[in-house]
Amino acid sequence: MLMIDKQKVEPQQKPHILVCNDDGIEGEGIHALAAAMKKIGRVTVVAPAEPHSGMSHAMTLGTPLRIRKFLKNGHFFGYTVSGTPVDCIKVALSHILPSKPDIIVSGINYGSNTAINTIYSGTVAAALEGAIQGITSLAFSLTTYENADFTYAAKFARKLAKKALAESLPTDTILSVNIPNVPESEIAGIVIAEQGRSRWEEAAIERHDMFGNPYYWLSGTLRLLDDSMHKDEFAVRRNYVTITPLSCDLTNHQYISALEQWNLKK
Repeated sequence: MLMIDKQKVEPQQKPHILVCNDDGIEGEGIHALAAAMKKIGRVTVVAPAEPHSGMSHAMTLGTPLRIRKFLKNGHFFGYTVSGTPVDCIKVALSHILPSKPDIIVSGINYGSNTAINTIYSGTVAAALEGAIQGITSLAFSLTTYENADFTYAAKFARKLAKKALAESLPTDTILSVNIPNVPESEIAGIVIAEQGRSRWEEAAIERHDMFGNPYYWLSGTLRLLDDSMHKDEFAVRRNYVTITPLSCDLTNHQYISALEQWNLKK
């Protein structure tokens, strides 16, 4: 049986930081992020036991969740949860932590979470779940899937987390940060950006198992639908760090008045 020791919270301690991701607890990015956060506060890591990229805000409802302690080089690093990133936040807040953390940081994700990718992202969803629970939350993504260098991304995450702890975010709002995979000297600047527009041109690759039965790998090409430096994906492709405030509210407010003109009757 796993015993979780809830530490007593003492006054005037450093801020308590909950670290999560969607690439799984063995992902290089979460180790870089946790190390950066330990320089400014007390850190608790709660992450999926396995990679859960593309899970968005999925929750596990029909299967029990398992919590395990995870060791790194023989030393306790954090907790794994046999579920999604959102499961991790829910379990951390309800079972692992003695009280709400001061801030939640999610990442550092492999691959950008810009434009349409934002709605698929488990990294972003973990932060949004934190915001739903009334906790300042940030999501960090590195815009590459190979040859990742988390050095600058971790440094910037630490800087922004310190600022977010000192300031306040609107209700149900997170900051989603996308960082180019280049040395700090090649970072062009920082852009406060809107979520861009894009779509995936899908390509399901068919293969066959040893019995001749077909199976498929989802693949595709991301097509950008705007070309403004005020949009996240366009800016990160030009080596700008982008910070995008995201809300839990999916309402298309601009369309409400037009929809009212439909004059629908019961």
